[in-house]
Amino acid sequence: MMIHDGHVHTPFCPHGSKDSFIKYCETAISHKLTGITFAEHAPLPRSFVDPTPLQDSGMSWDDLYTYLKEVRALKKEYKGHLNIYVGLEVDYIEGFEKETTDFLNEIGPSLDDSILSVHFLKLGTEYVCIDYSPDVFHYACNQLGSTEAVYELYYQTVLKSVKSNLGHYKPNRIGHMTLVRKFQKKFPIDRSFQTETSSILAEIKKKGYELDYNGAGYIKPLCREPYPYDSIIEETIKRNIPLVYGSDAHQASSLLNGYTELHPKSILAKPNPLRD
Repeated sequence: MMIHDGHVHTPFCPHGSKDSFIKYCETAISHKLTGITFAEHAPLPRSFVDPTPLQDSGMSWDDLYTYLKEVRALKKEYKGHLNIYVGLEVDYIEGFEKETTDFLNEIGPSLDDSILSVHFLKLGTEYVCIDYSPDVFHYACNQLGSTEAVYELYYQTVLKSVKSNLGHYKPNRIGHMTLVRKFQKKFPIDRSFQTETSSILAEIKKKGYELDYNGAGYIKPLCREPYPYDSIIEETIKRNIPLVYGSDAHQASSLLNGYTELHPKSILAKPNPLRD
């Protein structure tokens, strides 16, 4: 089983578990994974106010260089046993592109791999973390007038993330592009949004990016499908866009999240390292 898990969190995640790096690595080896990308949530822009109650969406700025140092040490320690990539999951936040670019210019040379994800939507003058809870999702629906409007804004924001100029070290993998469906069983919709998702895939192909094939959605009780779901994956395969499996594990036992539910025709790629 030649699987690289390209989306793994760590004890540095303020909303995850405190499972040790060693536990993640040993669990990965026990599952016969060939490698993992530790892609911790990057610190949020300093001028951005995290709207979540505990303001715990991203790693602390104070921890950033310790995190990078520890993953680099692991990379050496497990050489020949597990390919470890030093990575980050970076938030695309509309209106904070300059700060994000400055951050990537500073930190990019230290990374092997990275993911660009949308968690925050701009609702007028405020932001919401769209995957935080069903209540927050419902609030966004009320603010925008409908569930469909939330989906529209989410996909518009993902498209902006793909198109955005974030400099030379912009992540080349787009994270969980259908995260907006996390609570779909509670907030069902009739529209497929195929036009919107196809536009995103077309831009990903144009840019030469990869897609995070994220199994975490399958274990979410109100979602029960990977991000993205099968019909998008079929289009991704036709467009020959590389798919990199990600468990989005926030604890060691969650490695291989949703792997058995991936599309049977999907061919998983190893991430393209940003540097060797």
